[in-house]
Amino acid sequence: MASHAFFRAAVYGIAVAASVMSGARAAPVAAPYGSWESPLRAEVLSGGRVAMGDLRSADGHLYWVETIPAAGGISALFSTAGVAGGARISPEGVNVRSRVHEYGGAPFVTAGGKVYYSNFTDQRLYALGSDAALTPAGYRYADCVATADSTALICVREDHSNPKEVRNSIVRIPLPAGGAGEVLYSGTDFVAYPRLSPDGKRLAFIAWNHPNMPWDGTELHVAEIGSNGLRDLTTLAGGTAESVLEPQWDADGTLYFISDRSGYWNLYAHKGAETRAVWKRDAEFASPLWNLGQANYVLMGNGQAVATFSERGRDHLAVIDLQHGKARILDLPYVEFSHLVKVDSGHIAALVGSSDAPPAIMRIDVERPSAILIRSSGTTPLPKDSISFAKAIDYPAANGQVAHALYYPPRNAGFVAPAGTLPPLLTFVHGGPTSQATPAFAARIQFWTSRGFAVVDVNHRGSSGYGRAFRRQLNGTWGVVDVEDSIAAVRYLVKTGAADPARTAISGGSAGGYTVLNALSSSDVFKAGADYYGISDMTALAQDTHKFESRYLDSLIGPYPAAKSVYESRSPLNHLEGFKVPLIVLQGADDPVVPPNQSEKIVDALRKRGVPVAYLLFPGESHGFRKPENTTRALQAELSFYGQVFGFKPADSLPPLKIEGLTASVSH
Repeated sequence: MASHAFFRAAVYGIAVAASVMSGARAAPVAAPYGSWESPLRAEVLSGGRVAMGDLRSADGHLYWVETIPAAGGISALFSTAGVAGGARISPEGVNVRSRVHEYGGAPFVTAGGKVYYSNFTDQRLYALGSDAALTPAGYRYADCVATADSTALICVREDHSNPKEVRNSIVRIPLPAGGAGEVLYSGTDFVAYPRLSPDGKRLAFIAWNHPNMPWDGTELHVAEIGSNGLRDLTTLAGGTAESVLEPQWDADGTLYFISDRSGYWNLYAHKGAETRAVWKRDAEFASPLWNLGQANYVLMGNGQAVATFSERGRDHLAVIDLQHGKARILDLPYVEFSHLVKVDSGHIAALVGSSDAPPAIMRIDVERPSAILIRSSGTTPLPKDSISFAKAIDYPAANGQVAHALYYPPRNAGFVAPAGTLPPLLTFVHGGPTSQATPAFAARIQFWTSRGFAVVDVNHRGSSGYGRAFRRQLNGTWGVVDVEDSIAAVRYLVKTGAADPARTAISGGSAGGYTVLNALSSSDVFKAGADYYGISDMTALAQDTHKFESRYLDSLIGPYPAAKSVYESRSPLNHLEGFKVPLIVLQGADDPVVPPNQSEKIVDALRKRGVPVAYLLFPGESHGFRKPENTTRALQAELSFYGQVFGFKPADSLPPLKIEGLTASVSH
């Protein structure tokens, strides 16, 4: 339900084509909110939509995956080998992407001067430059590491040879012979982070079982590894009430890992019989493990680590003295850091997010500190004075609780609204539902603010970034507190005069789409809604989703079927009488996470009740839209939808959108 692969990429990093704006600026034109002309057009935004990730370092070069909009949004492999700013090294048409857990991550590895990658089409591993598959069909691989002598890969494997009984394990694949892999560890529902000690004699990894998700409870295991597999398996940390992530070995044999045992994901060290906190801080040094291979800290080999941590919704970078537990926070102009890798003893590379520019890969000098651009995901046609910057707000939620959000005012230097008018407010709800809204530049948000919308990006209770206790407030209450906090954000902004109460909309994808439907069925605060592949029938989802999330609802709602009545009460499909305002629904036809029938059920039901509804189904799209023509159409449709419902004429040239059942009386 995270739709992290690309809904999140769309929110937190979409590159768009450049536009040169020069000369004297004319006086702003007075025009109604929503009708402002913006250079950030849907087709420009989608056509340049580039997401980068899985940054790795090997043999003095950087490697990463990057989407190719012109090729339908496939992920290609890039490297700085031979070209300072990076160049594509995977073959034309090859989609470097794993489907382990459906969300993938860590789809390639380097070994012995070669690169091995997962081909999305058949999920088999290939050596770059070879057409012969290294592994057989029926299996998926990710998060691989190579042995020191490059004679084998150790990988997370998801066995789909029997689709009715998907099995996850850690396997060893001999090189160059290949094969399905020798099972080194199995018996738990999930595994991640297989990491070899520097001497190659020990393997660390994490494992967990249903109904836990990896942010609920995992275990850190270490075992001796030999030619005959693993022996002397021990559990060093974790359990059902502790989330352990990202083990890394230092050269002296110390095993570092991230744990939330203190209430926040912090860095710990284990050596001999001792486990100690490295640098205690009420901050999050990790985020939910939706995608494999998350890299939040780097061991520099000189007694220091460089780590990213989040406080109050913003990321920071720190250099940590591993022995003395002291740190210095680097003064850098970025609000988001991910995919950290070591370049040399004084430099790292990372994917960084800024508040006024799309994401980029930067080489960071951790001593000065300073940063040099390696590769940007693009530029924006918006001039600086038309970019809306996030303002963090804390506001009262139900039962004396506090929720968090980022507020973006409408901003376009070329336009001003008529005096005495207020902007329409678009409320964004992130996926997950354990994900997080950040203040990093998001073209999808600027698309709306530059047209005269105010946007509030909600971090409702249950979001990540604020500690384990805040994250767990969603347990048993999904469909309740996320809705309460979304509604409370709107009421807070309306009360402070930041939004027009007659023109409020809510938009979200996947888990966020579920919140959209629940909010529309239970409150009159929203006057329109946009549901991207959201859940309408919880009972059906509990019986029809993929393995990774098949027990996720146990904690969010309750065990099924014991809690069937709760599932029914939390299903928007069972509260049709509450739907009064127009809804647009957008769905991928090949979505394995939230199947199309979830959207079709709610659309059909609203049609029968005469509630205004528009429905767009996108063939060939999975959980999150990748093809530029589809992301363009979705954005244009959503803009046209609000224009028709709220009674303003967008400046854009938009294709027709029919809203079934809409009458003039609905508009304002």
